Amino acid sequence: MGHIFGRNQRRTRMTAWIIMMCMLLSSLTLGGCKAGGSGNSEETKGITVALNSETGSLDPAGMIALTYLAYSVSALDELLTFDEEGEIEYRAATSYEVNDDATLWTFHLREDALWSDGTPVRAEDFKNTMVRSLNPASGNGYANYLFPIENAEAIYNGEADMDSLGVETPDDNTLVFHLSEPCVYFLDLLRLPVYTPSCTKYADAVGSGWDKNPETSVSNGPFYLAEYVPEQYFVIKKNENYWNADAVKLDQITYKFFSDQQSMVSAYETGEVDIAPSLPSFVMDLYEGKEDLVITDTIATRYIYPNLNVKPLDDVRVREAINLAIDREELCQMVGKDTEPTVNLVAKYMKNKETGNYFVEEGEVLFEENVTRAQELLAEAGYPNGEGFPVLTYNYPSLEMDSDTAQVLKEQLKKNLNIDIELKAQELQVNYSDRHAGNFDLCRMNWTADFADPNTYLSMLLSNSTYNCSGIHDEEYDALVRASDNEKDPAKRSALMYEAEKLAVGEQFYVIPLFAMKSCNLIRPGIEGITQIPASGALEYRYAQVN
Repeated sequence: MGHIFGRNQRRTRMTAWIIMMCMLLSSLTLGGCKAGGSGNSEETKGITVALNSETGSLDPAGMIALTYLAYSVSALDELLTFDEEGEIEYRAATSYEVNDDATLWTFHLREDALWSDGTPVRAEDFKNTMVRSLNPASGNGYANYLFPIENAEAIYNGEADMDSLGVETPDDNTLVFHLSEPCVYFLDLLRLPVYTPSCTKYADAVGSGWDKNPETSVSNGPFYLAEYVPEQYFVIKKNENYWNADAVKLDQITYKFFSDQQSMVSAYETGEVDIAPSLPSFVMDLYEGKEDLVITDTIATRYIYPNLNVKPLDDVRVREAINLAIDREELCQMVGKDTEPTVNLVAKYMKNKETGNYFVEEGEVLFEENVTRAQELLAEAGYPNGEGFPVLTYNYPSLEMDSDTAQVLKEQLKKNLNIDIELKAQELQVNYSDRHAGNFDLCRMNWTADFADPNTYLSMLLSNSTYNCSGIHDEEYDALVRASDNEKDPAKRSALMYEAEKLAVGEQFYVIPLFAMKSCNLIRPGIEGITQIPASGALEYRYAQVN
């Protein structure tokens, strides 16, 4: 009965919300609204974007979370990136060379590239971010993606001096990387925060505040930081010193922080914002057939970290039992139609570059749900019918989708395994901090691909990964992933990655995959030029325009 009550409760809450939104939508449709109406004047061509929570810094060497990802996509130029066709799009660099064994990479920077304060962008600015990221005190979760560089890992671990880092800046416009061994996806890594520049003139210690101060937070991309009001909004304005400024049509972009997704929907309805991304699935029904609604594939996986340092989660039988006891189809029906069940860590919508097919569909099924087998495993671990099983705490952000997910999981595990899970909703920033500190039993995790390669997922479970928060130390897994890093034959490399994921997810059950997602977005009609970042599926506004 508890399960039925939970379902009806959620439906009643959502139905009331939809009715209220329909009434508001009807009134606004009669009155009309236009892009740029959220505080932007007629003369200023601008858009306002809703952002769910303020988290992390704007420093590419600092703690990276939602705020940085929103800011950087329009304010910072990486060396290069890839377009939708997989072709290189040069940004801060104009060309590169690589030696035969792919261990020496030389990049040539734009000689006309300027920071937003008018000073030249130099190779040393790129190295500045790397050097600061390799200080563990920075809290940068992407530092391990620098480890292919000679001595980077040893420096991070305090075993080598910074002077030994395999990065050279022979002149202001040349950046040279010496890798300790071949890395076949090295170009993909260049879009990550730790490879983007931070101006040596201002960017000193992580946490000093330079990154959110408009006087010191300079940009080498299309927009620069003009204003930052904590817990309210930040404004980025067109960088007239940008090398490609003629292609930038907007004068400014305002990002407003909201505490929950329903507030983002309301803000869109009232015209407070022009774009509201990653909304709850009920918006699909509310806006069905309307031009505002844009559904995109998100290259992301929602899953759970079991902390291997907490008993009895150190027992693989317990981890497998929990995995097999979850009904993901039912979970997705309860949480929203923008979700799809998955038993993979690698994102469901990530494509194999060589074949063009979804990577996970070319591999074998990692495991199948089976409540009977889950109960047997729990009994084998010493907890028949859940007897004597300790109450574990599940940490999750206090977002609606995560709250609904937590309730369903609690009910399913009680019904199928007779174990109790205590639910602990947290502010997003607190959830991040606790996870990184290892202060959890079970912790919700969501990972959107940072680059277009399965390694963006598999690398997180490596023993030396800065995102390995759950105590995984598996030499066999590490060896498989490392071998895939160096394998140049695409088919052989894919086989190694499939084997690694099978070991981690289908045999050792280091994570508990839940679902893949589509992104439900509202975009004001008249705004054009918004694109998707191929690596992640996130929206990009740098060349958007208002008609």
